[in-house]
Amino acid sequence: MMHTCYRHTLQDRKSRLNRTTAVKTSRKHSSAALLQVRCHGLSSKSETSEHVEFHLPRRVTLKGAAVTALAVLCHDPPSALSEMVDMPSLRGTGIGKSVTIYPDYVLKDNGLQYKDLRVGQGQLLQKGDKVLVDWDAFTIGYYGRIVQAKNLTKGGDYEGSENQGFLRFTMGADEMIPGFQDAMEGMQIGGIRRVVVPPGPLNYPTDTGFKKIGPVPTAFGGKRTLDFVTRNEGAIDKTLLFDIELLGIGDGARAKRQPGTWVVDMNNTK
Repeated sequence: MMHTCYRHTLQDRKSRLNRTTAVKTSRKHSSAALLQVRCHGLSSKSETSEHVEFHLPRRVTLKGAAVTALAVLCHDPPSALSEMVDMPSLRGTGIGKSVTIYPDYVLKDNGLQYKDLRVGQGQLLQKGDKVLVDWDAFTIGYYGRIVQAKNLTKGGDYEGSENQGFLRFTMGADEMIPGFQDAMEGMQIGGIRRVVVPPGPLNYPTDTGFKKIGPVPTAFGGKRTLDFVTRNEGAIDKTLLFDIELLGIGDGARAKRQPGTWVVDMNNTK
């Protein structure tokens, strides 16, 4: 009887030990916060798949608009171009990350990609116009971190002043980075456009960042993130995503959403 109880005790201890080891292993993997996304696409010759991994710092999670930005870009399978993403420390090495294009985005000759989330019904934007714009931004090439976000692209009316993060500038006056202004061509008041700006001449300067050109984030955290990414000389993808909403044209424009038609369901961007 004593031997039987002793054997049962050893078995219980081994069982508890196995459960404890499993829990520790699970915690170890979860603390690494590895987010894996598999995107499948069809080429003209054969089926291809790309395995994309986002390694997130411990205890960091992507919520709200940042998740939306990543999900939208991974929802439609990207196809790789022959060239590499410009990353300072990898220049000339022949290694790195392939540039990707997204099938539902318009691809311009300069590498800029965009799609309309909402088509405006107001006045057509022209060069030289003074505009009032709202914007969101994310470092989609670097962990999908938030640069500027108020989730206004999800809908709803609002009013405010230019002191609440809205931008007032003149189109063509080089007050904003080239990719930001270039992407707005053809927009109408009330429209919202999502833009992917690659590293290089369309993006922020690597020496001064946002210090001499806009748009400038309103929050300290956004400024710190953008400064780190744009001025980093390491193997880092500086691709940015912007949501741009054209609120008005002219000095008297008010920060109020104008009529438009949604072409993307922002509640179902998985």
